[in-house]
Amino acid sequence: MNSDILNQFTYGMYAVGVKGENGPSACICTSVSQVSPMPDCRISVCMSRENYSHACIERTGIFSVSILSKNTSGAVIGALGFTSGRFGGKLKNIRHRVLREGVPVIKEDTCCWVLCQVVGKADAGTHTIFIGKVLAGSESFVGEPMTYEDYRTQIKGVPARNAPIYLPQAATRGQDGESFICPVCGYRFSDPDTPFEELPENCPSCGAPRSAFVRG
Repeated sequence: MNSDILNQFTYGMYAVGVKGENGPSACICTSVSQVSPMPDCRISVCMSRENYSHACIERTGIFSVSILSKNTSGAVIGALGFTSGRFGGKLKNIRHRVLREGVPVIKEDTCCWVLCQVVGKADAGTHTIFIGKVLAGSESFVGEPMTYEDYRTQIKGVPARNAPIYLPQAATRGQDGESFICPVCGYRFSDPDTPFEELPENCPSCGAPRSAFVRG
């Protein structure tokens, strides 16, 4: 089977907030959907078992979902999607609000949020599908949601290795035979005629500095 056909499924860009052992944390998730209507609404979230946020949801049984807007920067997505919250401080440079339940909602160019309590889960191999009952949420919706296609084509972002849509990327060679790779998120620069010195100062996917790039 041609794996490219899986990219034809539609995905969104969401920040899933959790109550961590060292403070509030959040991660990027692309597989979130509503599975039942109001007033007893349920939301499904598919998350890798390797994610710290997965362990937090298992431990506390509660999470939030913030819908990212098209104005969300690659630096915010990179901070949430390519770093771990195990040691705390992950949200230090990101505008957010901590709800009474101890979970954060992201305020950095997001459209809205919901708070959910886990009422069920399903084993999906390397991932778990959590089913959450919606307890609360925004009173209004602002802006236009970012899709994964927006992230891929406008920000030139790549999925994290634990994402359901992750596929290994082939290296792209620069004019001197090097490949320029971000060690944080694995982003590979696509212009073979651009020398290292003319690359962006920061990775467009996660915001890591150019000085951190490594040869492929």
